Amino acid sequence: MRRDELESELERAHTAAFAWALRCAGTRQEAEDALHEAYLRVLDGRARFEGRSSFRTWLFGVIRRTAAGERRRSLLRLGRLRRWFGGGDASWARQDAADELEGQEERAKLRGTLAGLSERQQQMMHLVFYQELTVQEAADVLGIPVGTARTHYERAKARLRSALSRES
Repeated sequence: MRRDELESELERAHTAAFAWALRCAGTRQEAEDALHEAYLRVLDGRARFEGRSSFRTWLFGVIRRTAAGERRRSLLRLGRLRRWFGGGDASWARQDAADELEGQEERAKLRGTLAGLSERQQQMMHLVFYQELTVQEAADVLGIPVGTARTHYERAKARLRSALSRES
């Protein structure tokens, strides 16, 4: 794919890509950093789209792997800071993800219910509902077999249905 085509595709997918980066990273700053690094990898050729899936599915995979790498580096830096400060509290080094979440009461209730799901179930629900991917595409993004993805998806829906019907 030519650079101008890549830029155009990235521009078209930016809103959804940022939402996925937020889901993968946790805080707004970490999401922005991960998304920026993912875009650099795409544009400089370190991540190459070879057409084995849709562009968006491929891009979400790049973002997920980039965010995981950024998180590892952040934890290593935090560990070094703690050692440098003699094991003291370095909670100032990381912004609380809860500060990033604003919204209406219903959204807060849904977020709370989603938080009760396993990490993989949360990822599946985000990709299928918010990013409108198929279960197959979500499995490709997460790098898991489609059968496993279906199981996580069905269990997540059942848990959400049960939790939300209790609260009504």
